[in-house]
Amino acid sequence: MKNDSHHSVHTGHRGFRGITSVTSAYAMVNTLAGILLVLLLTACHYPLPDLSSDTLTEHTKDSLTYLHERHYTYNTNFEVQADSVVLERLPIKDSFFSLHKGDRVVVAEFAVHPADSVDSIWVKLAHTQEEQGWVREKELIHSFVPTDSISQFIYLFSDTHASYFVVIFALFVGVYLFRAFRRKQLQLVYFNDIDSLYPLLLCLLMAFSATLYESMQVFVPDTWQHFYFNPTLSPFKVPLVLSIFLLSIWCFIVLVLAVLDDLFRQLTPAAAVFYLLGLMSCCIFCYFFFILTTHIYIGYLFLGCFLWLFVSRLRTHKGYMYRCGNCGGKLREKGVCPHCGAINE
Repeated sequence: MKNDSHHSVHTGHRGFRGITSVTSAYAMVNTLAGILLVLLLTACHYPLPDLSSDTLTEHTKDSLTYLHERHYTYNTNFEVQADSVVLERLPIKDSFFSLHKGDRVVVAEFAVHPADSVDSIWVKLAHTQEEQGWVREKELIHSFVPTDSISQFIYLFSDTHASYFVVIFALFVGVYLFRAFRRKQLQLVYFNDIDSLYPLLLCLLMAFSATLYESMQVFVPDTWQHFYFNPTLSPFKVPLVLSIFLLSIWCFIVLVLAVLDDLFRQLTPAAAVFYLLGLMSCCIFCYFFFILTTHIYIGYLFLGCFLWLFVSRLRTHKGYMYRCGNCGGKLREKGVCPHCGAINE
């Protein structure tokens, strides 16, 4: 009876710990989702332009108004991305001219045509002094891209990232099968990881950035569109949600450097290349996975679980307090270096 009683109490204690862990994870997810929701609802829009100054001309006020409402304005430069675009020489009827891919234009004028059932907003674009014409705004957004290098990178990445993912993932699978065929061990993030938390943290940061990016697409698309037409790499003077997103990008770059430093200290160059291929595939998988799951609102749950997983690994990770004075290898305690055999005192 004593043994049964003791066993019963012990089992109940384990059950209580399991319930507590689930409750903690659920609370963490709710907290994370709440923080993201507050960011999106309270600090997600660009401020309204101040048009109260008497020193502003009507043209300047119109320009600022268009910039806030349409996200681009007079003298904004665009480049043709479609194979060809036809512009109308209004008010002359049946007079057109074509632009081709790579041609650059500048916004010259706006007009509203309420009777147009397709799009009431028309934009006048100037290619040269002689070649100027009108196009519907929908066609402008679809066929043109801002000439800013950041905007073009966003367009290129959004347009072709699926093919890049397939190529890199196929390359990793091929290398994995080749290595498995030769019966060599392949190190991978989390499962057979190097002695560093940076790779897992890099994947977590990618997941967070993807979740934040998709959250903006779902809840505040105008904010992202304004950023697309008026990009910057500075996390200042932008809405808080964009500031956090840009900071996560900068942190990602710093973490990549930290991963490379740890990686080539612990592995041979050949093994480090294979590990980098696996890490790249994991990051791309995290990006696509959280883009797709955030769109249907369950990405926040997965992000909370990922964060809980990282915190658990952080608690069990045994850190290194020293480095070898000869080779720079990590040491848990002073003495003989297991990497090069030097004595550290």
